[in-house]
Amino acid sequence: MALILNIETTTTNCSVSLSKEGETLLLKEDYSNNYSHAERLHVFIESLLKEAKINKSELDAIAVSKGPGSYTGLRIGVSAAKGLCFALDIPLISVSTLEALAYQVKAKSGIIVPMLDARRMEVYSAVFSASYKMLRSIEAQILDESSFSEYLKSETVYFIGNGVEKTKTLINNDKAVFIEGKLPSANEMSILAYIKYKKSDTEDVAYFEPYYLKDFVALKPKSK
Repeated sequence: MALILNIETTTTNCSVSLSKEGETLLLKEDYSNNYSHAERLHVFIESLLKEAKINKSELDAIAVSKGPGSYTGLRIGVSAAKGLCFALDIPLISVSTLEALAYQVKAKSGIIVPMLDARRMEVYSAVFSASYKMLRSIEAQILDESSFSEYLKSETVYFIGNGVEKTKTLINNDKAVFIEGKLPSANEMSILAYIKYKKSDTEDVAYFEPYYLKDFVALKPKSK
């Protein structure tokens, strides 16, 4: 039996799930427009374990969404996951944020493009088949009218994530399906974490770092 605690903090959705053999048992998340990870993450974890009547010592692994996404959100999620792994002496599993987001789309055919908002007209995106096979690796790309045109020529393309809002203003194609209001969730991490757990595909807790994709740029405060 594999009990895994899954942590997702790459966007404004602070999300935690408990899974058994790849199936989500319980899910707690704050699907809002504000970052609340620092205040809610550990509360969610404790509440979820209490509700499940499971002690931390019974967990077999901790899974964390590795990015790309919010720099601060990633740091909070990874720090919490590492702390639990060190304290409990259990493995750390990293799950691709965009792959887990793609799993929210259930389609028999076509292309899935999970995308997260970056600066200005930029998104973090990847391309998957309907069976979740990666067709194009993760990129930070600047959108324009021709974005994803090679896929839209022949197949229905499902766009999902908080990068959809800016994408739909540029792409005008009958084969484009825009799934709005969706953010990465710990719910879809359950199956992906379990697949990695079975293969012992784990991270070095001491040296693991989130997948930022781009360097963090701190904005200087305006002089008064």
